Amino acid sequence: MSEAIKTTNHEVIRAWVEAREGRPAVVRTSGKGAILRIDFGQGEEDLEPIEWDDFFRILDANNLAFLHQDMTEDGAPSRFSKFVERQQADES
Repeated sequence: MSEAIKTTNHEVIRAWVEAREGRPAVVRTSGKGAILRIDFGQGEEDLEPIEWDDFFRILDANNLAFLHQDMTEDGAPSRFSKFVERQQADES
């Protein structure tokens, strides 16, 4: 597996997601919150599409970063991603 990259840059995140035909989404929780997700149209869970502005507002308000992989080991575009806590020293 190639190296994972962590970023908080909105333009980088949006470009990565859209290059893989994904869109921003959330899974609503029983309270006021929601869990950020990327919807690749594979019928996962109860994903609710949201606008990019809302997606980035949630990402920033919860001090999250986007960890992603650009390519798989065999050179294909990767869809690996997850949301992780930010750390000041390694944001890009």
